[in-house]
Amino acid sequence: MKDVMTYKGFIGSVHFSADDRLFFGKVEGINDLISFEGATVDELEEGFKYMIDRHIEDCTKNDLPLE
Repeated sequence: MKDVMTYKGFIGSVHFSADDRLFFGKVEGINDLISFEGATVDELEEGFKYMIDRHIEDCTKNDLPLE
């Protein structure tokens, strides 16, 4: 089983909470805390990609390095 996702060079951890019946994760290897979640694998992947795109947008807008 693969427990990470990748998108645009970023890596996201993947976990499942049986109590909440929810997938969740966080972006690894950066100096920021970015988390995402979803009730389905498709929602989890969509949330991950959305958060990465927002992170890239924020870094570009504020002239910060992409980490």
